[in-house]
Amino acid sequence: MSNPPLPRGAEKTRHVRAMFDDIAPRYELVNRLVTFGLDARWRRRAARDLRLPPNAVVLDVAAGTGDFTRELERQGLRAVATDLSFNMLAVARDTPRRVQADAAHLPFGDGSVDGVTCGYALRNFTDLEATLAEVARVLRPGGRLSVLEVAEPRSGLWRTGFRLWFRHVVPIVGAIFSDRSAYRYLPASTAYLPDAPEIRAMLGRVGFRAINHRRILGGLSQQFLATRSA
Repeated sequence: MSNPPLPRGAEKTRHVRAMFDDIAPRYELVNRLVTFGLDARWRRRAARDLRLPPNAVVLDVAAGTGDFTRELERQGLRAVATDLSFNMLAVARDTPRRVQADAAHLPFGDGSVDGVTCGYALRNFTDLEATLAEVARVLRPGGRLSVLEVAEPRSGLWRTGFRLWFRHVVPIVGAIFSDRSAYRYLPASTAYLPDAPEIRAMLGRVGFRAINHRRILGGLSQQFLATRSA
């Protein structure tokens, strides 16, 4: 069965909010199952890569139920979680600082945070470049950005296995433990995601420098690191 057309514009924003509100109760469980727990390791390294001093303020954009936020706190940083979905933040009860907001319109002052993280959400933003520009606005000059996102391996065997797992097995796991339509949408939503060179170009256009990109575990995931220009 083919997936329905992907929503655009304001319809996408409404769809993403409603979908994550619906799947919030079992979101972390499904994440652990479909990544075999590797996502926790990737977040741990991505938080370390910020290389910020203790008590630096880090905004976790599209924080969901707070996986990345809690990791930042464990590493001695002062984390603030923000997400479009109220229900996702409601599940993150052990995250003390939570603000519901659209990432394209963050309720924080210019240069008010030392770092920003974002885990696996770039493809969910309605206007990616505008959202990255908003992230740049709230970061102080010299502040650091660390982003994780899905990727696809380049080599034939890895790529074949990934496609089978991500496009076919993940929706089945999601249907068993959460919501079938949501976990059909999430793999399909990679169609929104620009390739790595275009994301790097966007980051440069909105005010970042020292932009680095790395592929993780054969390309199962990817990370972008950047520094806010002065």
